[in-house]
Amino acid sequence: MKIDVIKSKKITFGISALVIIIGMVMMLTSGLNFGIDFTGGTLIQIDLGREIPVEEVREIMDGYDQNASIVHAGEGNHEVIIKTTNDYNNDERVEIFNQYKDEYNLDDDALINQQKFGASIGEETQRRAFISVAIATVGMLLYITFRFEFNFGLAAITALIHDVLIGLSVYSILRIPVNSSFIAAMLIIVGYSINDTIVVFDRIRENIKRTRKQPFDEIINTSIKQTIRRSINTSATTLIAVTVLYILGVEAIKDFALPLIIGVLAGTYSSIFIASPVWYLLKSRKSKVNMYNPNTIDS
Repeated sequence: MKIDVIKSKKITFGISALVIIIGMVMMLTSGLNFGIDFTGGTLIQIDLGREIPVEEVREIMDGYDQNASIVHAGEGNHEVIIKTTNDYNNDERVEIFNQYKDEYNLDDDALINQQKFGASIGEETQRRAFISVAIATVGMLLYITFRFEFNFGLAAITALIHDVLIGLSVYSILRIPVNSSFIAAMLIIVGYSINDTIVVFDRIRENIKRTRKQPFDEIINTSIKQTIRRSINTSATTLIAVTVLYILGVEAIKDFALPLIIGVLAGTYSSIFIASPVWYLLKSRKSKVNMYNPNTIDS
C-alpha cells in the first residue's frame, strides 16, 4: 500500500481546516447547542406501571421538545425521567403529565416528581475543566519532549487540539446538544489519540536512528506504513464496541457513545495525517534530510 502523507498534507490539512472553520463560524453565529447540564431546565418523573420503549414515550414529548432527554428508572424500568432545557411552569408540567395519564390510564400519584432545576455544570466547573485540560496538555508536552524531542511534543499537542476542535465543530454543525457526557468523552479521546500518535512517533524515531541521509518525508511514510495496520485495527475494534453501545444503549449511553465515535475517527485521522506532517514541517525548517549521528547527543 503506497502512503505519502507528506505529499497529500495540503489536502488533509484542508479537509480538517474546512470542517473546523465551518464549525467555528456556526459556533460564533449560532452558539453551541448546550444541553441540560449547562442550561438547566425541567424534570418530570412518571411511573408508567410497566416498561414502555423510549421511542414510544418520546412520541408525546416530541410535541413539546424533540430534544428532550428520556431515560428509564425504577424497578423493572417502569419509570421514565424526562429532562428538557425548556423552562416549563407548573401548569405546563402538569399538562405534559396529563398527556401520559390519558395515554396510559395512570393515576394522579403516577407523577413522582416534577420540578425546575439549575445547571449542574456552572462557570466554576467549566473553568476548572479548562484548567485541568491545560495542565494535562502541558504535562503531555513535557513528557513527549523528554521522551522524544520538543518538535514531537508540539506536533502531538497540535493533533490533540485538532481532535477537540473537530468534535466541537461536528456538534456545532449538526446542532447536537453539548452536555457533561461530551466533556467526559473528549477527555477520554485526548488520552486515546495521544497513545496512537506516540506509537507512530516511536517508529519514526527508530527509523531515524536506522537510516542516514534519507529525507524525512520518506522516513515518515515508511513509519506510517509500518504502523497503520495496528492503528486501523485498534480503532476499528474500538469503533465496533462503541457503535454497538450507541445502537443498543439507552439515551444516556448514546450521549456518551456519540462523541466517542467522533473522537476515535478524528484521533485516528490526526495521528496519521496531522501529527506526522506537522512534525515534518517543524523539522524541515533546519533540514529535510535525516542528519542523525549516533555519536552525538543531539538527534
